Amino acid sequence: MFRLIVYYYSKIVKKMRLSSIKASNIHPSSKIESGSNIVNVHMDRHSFCGHNCEISNAKIGAFTSISDNVIIGGGTHPVDWVSMSPVFYKGRDSVRKKYAEHHRPEPLQTGVGHDVWIGHGVHIKQGVEIGTGAVVGMGSIVTKDVEPYAIVAGCPAKLIRKRFDDNLVKLLLESQWWMFEDKKLMEYAKDFNDPLRFIERVQQ
Repeated sequence: MFRLIVYYYSKIVKKMRLSSIKASNIHPSSKIESGSNIVNVHMDRHSFCGHNCEISNAKIGAFTSISDNVIIGGGTHPVDWVSMSPVFYKGRDSVRKKYAEHHRPEPLQTGVGHDVWIGHGVHIKQGVEIGTGAVVGMGSIVTKDVEPYAIVAGCPAKLIRKRFDDNLVKLLLESQWWMFEDKKLMEYAKDFNDPLRFIERVQQ
């Protein structure tokens, strides 16, 4: 009984942390879980971000699933300067001292397509594009663009395989089902477990 009480107490505490969302546009049907820090992010409908994520300067499509402890975007240090320390560039940072306030280049926007699944603990470098329908395996570090419907994993992330053959990928991308209105989605949803049947119906 005691363990059950502790379990539910810890769940409540986890939820109580809330999330931090700044300068972002999150669709009302999407969800940001507690403990996540979201800055300058656009998230389309029916997507979600798990607990303890750090996402900045990103555009995220519809129906995308982001697990816990995921980092997308983020800042960089000026590796081509004399020093990479924040004491030499403009902006507030962990270190208070400023010897100079040089301007760093603006951070690049990171793109995450529609119906993407990003596993637990993934890190995605700023400026990377994750294609629609892609899967990023847990713990991966993504430093390069990921093609639509590719499954990637590793450090750095590499192609494991494609979810479907090239022709089916092409047809799914052309269908743009993630743009369907709710009524149309309800009509086609019964065939979402059979991609070939779904495409067959779309083409009728």
